[in-house]
Amino acid sequence: MALTLEQISQRFGGEVVGDAALKVAGLAPLDQAQPHQLAFLANPKYLSQVETTQAGAVLIAPGDLAKLASREGRSFIVTPNPYAYFARVAQWFIDLASPKAPAGVHPSAVIDPSAQVAPDAVIGPHVVIEAGAVIGARARIDANVTIGRGTRIGEDSHLYPNVAVYHGCNIGPRAIVHAGAVIGSDGFGFAPDFEGEGEARTGSWVKIPQVGGVAIGADVEIGANTTIDRGAMADTIIEECVKIDNLVQIGHNCKIGAYTVIAGCAGIAGSTTIGRHCMIGGAVGVAGHVTLGDFVIVTAKSGVSKSLLKPGIYTSAFPAVGHAEWNKSAALVRNLDKMRERIKTLEATLAERGDNA
Repeated sequence: MALTLEQISQRFGGEVVGDAALKVAGLAPLDQAQPHQLAFLANPKYLSQVETTQAGAVLIAPGDLAKLASREGRSFIVTPNPYAYFARVAQWFIDLASPKAPAGVHPSAVIDPSAQVAPDAVIGPHVVIEAGAVIGARARIDANVTIGRGTRIGEDSHLYPNVAVYHGCNIGPRAIVHAGAVIGSDGFGFAPDFEGEGEARTGSWVKIPQVGGVAIGADVEIGANTTIDRGAMADTIIEECVKIDNLVQIGHNCKIGAYTVIAGCAGIAGSTTIGRHCMIGGAVGVAGHVTLGDFVIVTAKSGVSKSLLKPGIYTSAFPAVGHAEWNKSAALVRNLDKMRERIKTLEATLAERGDNA
């Protein structure tokens, strides 16, 4: 479906410069776009490509538009954030092009009589919805999803195939949960009950009941095969507009603040609080019972073992180097304690000489 620049600007804002009646039928990068497509300039270093692009129109910031040598014969939508504007337009095109699944319940789905399913929800094959669950308006529940008893799924949410949401969880409106994610599994809580030492040690680990739930706010996206544990006593909380990548582990009783993003393979241990607008890089590990303040950025593969309360960028990972170089560095690290003792001895000797001078 083709859309005019006027239709696009009426929906998302921005000022049309050029031919408002121009129709575009898709989006493409500046260097690949054709006359029937819309491109965008997010990085000013590619400004020269705007001069040569074949795109029918370009999303551009006001300051970048002012730098163009010529606008003749070109059309633009001027917006302060072309990248975000592009994302919204792309969503619209995908929505217009995607076939709409008909509302209703697949014959193979198993739904407890006490569950409430909105008439316009889409319930796919082999879905299981347990007692007391509530499925909101226009929600889409794909094949093989399991919804536990008493769980609530918000309106316009989409759960992809093989998602499991345990009992007593609450997912807000417009959530996206990708395939294989598990929400509300037991937190990793065990009390040690051992006596003795070594081979004489007896006893076992005693499981601590995990009776809290998981509360997920509006507009949250959860990646494939990510797991979010239920709380031991209170809920694990994911606030609104949090974006979580694939293969992320979030432990019990964590609280993730609004608008925070967490990249793939990160692990957040239990009872950790992460503030609002934080960015957690890939493969970051965060220890339990620590707090990250608002606007904290932790770079990839860093380990966080104590609270980071001030906004800023934090890194603890050692960057990749050649093997031989790493061996030299590792040897130095192993001898740091000896070097420290030598330095302390030298300092003491110098201080003594100074006192005797």
